[in-house]
Amino acid sequence: MDSSVLRAYGDRQGDGMVQMSFVLQVAPSARAREAAKRFAEKHGLKEPLVATMEECAKGYSYFVVYGHSVHSVDFSEIDVPEVRTESLSRTEIEERIKSQFGRKLVVVGACTGSDAHTVGIDAILNYKGYAGDKGLESYKGFDVYNLGAQVENEQLAARARALKADAILVSQVITQRNCHKENAQALIDFLRAEGWRKDVVLLLGGPRIDHKLALELGFDAGFGTGTKVADVASFILERLEQIGVPHK
Repeated sequence: MDSSVLRAYGDRQGDGMVQMSFVLQVAPSARAREAAKRFAEKHGLKEPLVATMEECAKGYSYFVVYGHSVHSVDFSEIDVPEVRTESLSRTEIEERIKSQFGRKLVVVGACTGSDAHTVGIDAILNYKGYAGDKGLESYKGFDVYNLGAQVENEQLAARARALKADAILVSQVITQRNCHKENAQALIDFLRAEGWRKDVVLLLGGPRIDHKLALELGFDAGFGTGTKVADVASFILERLEQIGVPHK
């Protein structure tokens, strides 16, 4: 089998086994189970097996269906933007900040707009971090300001400018009707109108954020689920070195 052609792996290599889950507006029954099978078949699954049928609300059923997918992707044809910064150790980051800048780097972060989910940005910024990975507050080379949740773009920008921020971190978890894209784009537009977009590193993070989307919106980088603190710190450092941020 061509190693560049990828199919789902279930019990055996290339067998194409996948599972899909969905809700149909029908109460659990034998007819509902058959409806779920036919629905899965219309999505390209062969020999679908309904493994789960549960009532999730009155008149609604939740299904999990297994089946064989006939589809594949050619991995050799895929080319997407990636954050290619080398992840440095804490010691390396501290030493480079000291030698390259001779001061602390100022980082300001917030969940903006109506977003009130701070778990992700807290994990990156706050001292305690997450799962033993301490946040940027624990680094001697960073001066960190976490503005919290539901911060308006104008408020974030004003605070960042007053603090002479080197980097702004924006977290967007709520994505209904693409509000995360609209809100993130609005911040970029505001900073450009203010005339200091190029003076600061802008990072966008969240479970539905990737590097490609962040670049399209005008940010310097995007970080999704599983991002480590050292990844963010290393990127900020490298980007600031590239744009030649002076000692302040």
